[in-house]
Amino acid sequence: MRELTKIERAALVSIAATDDPDRLRNYIANARRQSSAAVERAAFLRLCEVQPEANPGTVEHDVWQSIHALEEMLRDERGKTVRLTRSRQKIGRDGEAKTVSDLTMKADPSAGFTDLIERGHPELTFEAVVLRHPKTFDRAVQSAARDRLSKANVNVDELLNPVEGN
Repeated sequence: MRELTKIERAALVSIAATDDPDRLRNYIANARRQSSAAVERAAFLRLCEVQPEANPGTVEHDVWQSIHALEEMLRDERGKTVRLTRSRQKIGRDGEAKTVSDLTMKADPSAGFTDLIERGHPELTFEAVVLRHPKTFDRAVQSAARDRLSKANVNVDELLNPVEGN
């Protein structure tokens, strides 16, 4: 892994303090032009964090972070706004935790799970949300989440305890 430049290090500091989604999207675009994967990833992850739906550290926040992340990825790929309408509607009817439980307990993975795995973001799947919030989800849901992630070749222990610098 190459060492970050002075400009990249400064960008990372600025990204961490930025709450403006448009500014973060500009960082992403600039990082792509400059081939800076570290800056692009940091700006993308920060973009996923800065939404008004819930308080950081809550199940609700993690769920909305996952939704915003996938919508942003699809927006970037398709060049137009994409909304996960069915997921948003189910959350509106049943709440975040029940939606996550229901999707995790389904026999087949959701399209969102597959999309996030394929794009290299297993930490943003609803299954990862389940494992980060064991007090909210029962053992059956936790077991299903762990199994699904393992079947997708995700190292669950590493996912829950990331090594600093990765």
